[in-house]
Amino acid sequence: MKTTLSLKHLAMPFLSLCLIMSSCTRHLEDITPDSKELNNAGSAADVGILATATIDANTVQQTIQGFGGMSVPIWIGDLTADQRTKAFSTSSGIGMSILRVMVPPNSSQFAAEKATIDAAKSYGAKVIATAWNAPSSMMDRLYLRASAWADYAAHLRAYTQAVGGVYALSPWNEPNYLASEWMHASATEIANFVAAQGDNCGAPIMSPEPFNMDQTFINTYLSNATAKSKTLFVSGHIYGKTPYNLGNIGKSVWMTEHYTNSSISGNDWPNAMNAAKEIHDCMTAGWAAYVWWYIRRFYGPIDESSNITKVGYVIAHFARYVRPGYTKIACSANPSTGVYTTAYKSGSKIVVVAINTNAAITYQPFTISGVTVNSFNRYVTTSSSNLAASSFSISNNAFGINLPASSITTLVSN
Repeated sequence: MKTTLSLKHLAMPFLSLCLIMSSCTRHLEDITPDSKELNNAGSAADVGILATATIDANTVQQTIQGFGGMSVPIWIGDLTADQRTKAFSTSSGIGMSILRVMVPPNSSQFAAEKATIDAAKSYGAKVIATAWNAPSSMMDRLYLRASAWADYAAHLRAYTQAVGGVYALSPWNEPNYLASEWMHASATEIANFVAAQGDNCGAPIMSPEPFNMDQTFINTYLSNATAKSKTLFVSGHIYGKTPYNLGNIGKSVWMTEHYTNSSISGNDWPNAMNAAKEIHDCMTAGWAAYVWWYIRRFYGPIDESSNITKVGYVIAHFARYVRPGYTKIACSANPSTGVYTTAYKSGSKIVVVAINTNAAITYQPFTISGVTVNSFNRYVTTSSSNLAASSFSISNNAFGINLPASSITTLVSN
């Protein structure tokens, strides 16, 4: 009898504990987003209990100039008509809004650039041009002779006139990369050239593009007030450098060349995600543009078979929907572990790009201030999907969405 009573007394607390645990578990299920519903927007009530990405449309940061890539027909052949469409179209392609080209050292090679330049401009893209070397007659080994400055400016001007419509021109490419086989120069030498000849080059000058986005090089160049006044924007390359804020230098900053890995396919998803995070980092550093290296290459945005790669689709998440003239607005850059977000606006339109580097689905809440948003179109790319489209409505400028594992998502307000 005592044994029976003891079991009953033991059983009652155990049953009560089970009921309490069951109740708590059910409550958590009620407030935690269902990870199986990837396309289901969370309710505003869910937002307060999870880490929130805060978007403030009233806090305007840099003006975005665009996203693009490079074409060098004298090295690897020109883009085909189909590849140009896939690079620059915002409806059937990546939507690149910047084309970078090379100024050849030989004027007989100028015409090779024109077809792709004209195609890019027909899609509204800006064309920027970079010189690797001056004509050999103007150089002493890998240095431009000071006595040839006027001739070199005339060479650059002849190029811009031959191809037409160059938005900006860089007279040197990575002049501080002394292991290269192209023109070397100090920041002071280049600033002196631009001060003397910048108005004679046929297009506005973009600061010579230092390797490592070297700030000492950039600051030295800009310390020449005349050269600075003739410089449209600062540009550089981030090989070996994590994007960083250059401070108040009085010019917008463009990242005009980089690639993440030239030894693996552009369809390698982890590498494409690295590119996504890199673009995010450039934007959060306050930069206005991101330009990939070769547009067509097996490791680039378009492969040798003319297919858009995963790298290309990642770039499209920015290039298609964040157009030149949009402004970056305040947004929590890393609101949750493994999640990275940026936001942009044009008038009352808001664009949000969210990158989930986690290996699991991650629910991310958002709040928006400064503009009223009622719904979003959503585009998602994962290892198995490309710009998969859906839409959802929100209320009270607050919402939450499930970000698929290892994915990039772009939201465009309606």
